[in-house]
Amino acid sequence: MASDSKIYPFAYKRILLKISGEMLMGDKEFGLDPQVIDGFCEEIAELASEGLEIGAVVGGGNIFRGSLGESLGIGRVTGDNMGMLATVINSLALQARLESRGIPTRVMTAVNIDKFAEPYIRRRALRHLEKGRVVILAGGTGNPYFSTDTAAALRAAEIGADIILKGTKVDGVFDVDPIIKKDAVKFETVSFHDVLNLNLRVMDSTATSLCMDNSIPIIVFNLHGKGNLRKVVEGDKIGTLVS
Repeated sequence: MASDSKIYPFAYKRILLKISGEMLMGDKEFGLDPQVIDGFCEEIAELASEGLEIGAVVGGGNIFRGSLGESLGIGRVTGDNMGMLATVINSLALQARLESRGIPTRVMTAVNIDKFAEPYIRRRALRHLEKGRVVILAGGTGNPYFSTDTAAALRAAEIGADIILKGTKVDGVFDVDPIIKKDAVKFETVSFHDVLNLNLRVMDSTATSLCMDNSIPIIVFNLHGKGNLRKVVEGDKIGTLVS
């Protein structure tokens, strides 16, 4: 939702930021990198303090992944439940670092863990956003067999986000993995249909279809680039726009 930059500096009123658990590891093989988390939280805090309404969905792959569960003989449903709990751990870490910067933050979970966080209730989440609180949406969708990408698409639709910003380690969407092939070609823009037909792996097919059906655009960008989050919300053309 565009506005006069003299009054409101951002191209959007409300965003849904998707961060994978792997992004929080930095160069570690497991767990959380404090410097990486602080870097993300510094940028989020600045934008929130300037009036941007921010919802966030964080993955849990830095703590537990389904493939690890399979190797341990853990079934898919149990493995996905463990992954949902991992997203709660990551969300609480982000909340703590944001609140240390004076930013009011709420963790809301799709699974009932009322000792640690609020249950996800759409109307309550909207109220938090309207009051300027960062809302971190944990626990995935609350169901096995659905990824945190799907959770991000679902929550974005429910809270009326103008856009999903998917922070990654690369500069956008490419025709092949740019980490493996240096001559990979980056898309400046790409349609939802092409993402699905070409299997570009922006998000899983369920998440992509949800965004397409609800007309929620996605920008895929390099979240590790300092200042990139601000550039995206100010409308600079970085990353790849999926619409």
